[in-house]
Amino acid sequence: MSLLGALPARFRRERVLIVGCGDVGQRAAHVLGGGRRVRLLALTSSPARVPAMRALGITPLQGDLDDARSLRRLAGLATRVLHLAPPPSGEQADWRLDPRTRALGQALLQRSLPSALVYGSTTGVYGDRQGRWTSEATPAQPLTPRAWRRVDAEAAVHWVGRATGVRTTALRIPGIYAPDREGGTPRARLERGTPVLRAEDDVYTNHIHADDLARACVLALWRGRPQRNVNVVDDTELKMGDYFDLAADLYGLPRPQRVARDAAGDQLPLVLLSFMSESRRLSNQRMKDELRLRLRYPTVAQGLVASGGA
Repeated sequence: MSLLGALPARFRRERVLIVGCGDVGQRAAHVLGGGRRVRLLALTSSPARVPAMRALGITPLQGDLDDARSLRRLAGLATRVLHLAPPPSGEQADWRLDPRTRALGQALLQRSLPSALVYGSTTGVYGDRQGRWTSEATPAQPLTPRAWRRVDAEAAVHWVGRATGVRTTALRIPGIYAPDREGGTPRARLERGTPVLRAEDDVYTNHIHADDLARACVLALWRGRPQRNVNVVDDTELKMGDYFDLAADLYGLPRPQRVARDAAGDQLPLVLLSFMSESRRLSNQRMKDELRLRLRYPTVAQGLVASGGA
C-alpha cells in the first residue's frame, strides 16, 4: 500500500480530473485552484492545447473519448471527476446513445474509484413542458436526438454510482451566458436582427451565468448527494422574446421583430426553431438547498450589467 493510500482521507491531496475542459471547465479549474488544495488534471485529445492547460496549472492527459483504449490511463488517477464533454453529434450506430460517457465510466471502474463523479447534462432532457414549473422529480421526456443522448449519459453516470457507491450528480444546465464567453451574450443575434416569436407563441427560456455554473460544478464534487439530478439555473423567469428585449435595451439596440410561429420556419434555422419548440420554467430549489450555491448573478439582467455585458 502506498503512503498516500495509508494516510487518513483528510491528509490526502485531492486530484480532480476535468473531462471536457472548455470554457466552463477552465472556470471550474480557476475556482478549484483558488480555494482548495487540489491537483488539477484534464483530458485532452489535442496536443496543441497542452501548453495552455499547463499555463493554467492543469496537468494535461492525452486521450480521446472516442477511443476507449486511450482512456485506460485514467483508471485510479482521480479522487473526483468533472465530466463536461458533450456526446457525439455525428453518425453512429444508435443516435440515442452516448458512447463517450459509457467509455469514460468503464475506464473509471478499472482501478480505485473516485469518490464523486459530476456530469454536465442539459435541461433539454425534460422536453416541452408547455411553460409549467419543472423540478428534478419531473420525468425526462426528450424530444431531440441531442437530448436523448444526454438522457443516456445521465443513465450511464448514475449506473456507475449504483454499481460502486460513487456519488454521482447530473447537473441539468440551460443556456449558458457570460460576456467573456465566446457567443456568450445575445448581442450578435440582436445585431443580425434575428426575429423572435410573438408573445402568444413565445416560450419560457432559462439561463445560468458561466461563473455560477462553474461554482455549481465544484460544489457538486463535494456536496452532491448520491445519484442525484440537479437543475442549475438562475432565478430569471422570462419568455425568450422578453429576454431579447431586455438585452436589446441594455445594449441600446433595436428590439427584435416579433413573428408568428407558423412564419418562423422561413426565417430561422432549424436548431433555433427546436429551442423555440420547448417551454419550461425550472425550479432551482434543490441547487440552493443541497449544493448551497448562492448565485452571484441571480438574474440575466444582473449578470449582463454586473459583468460588463451592456
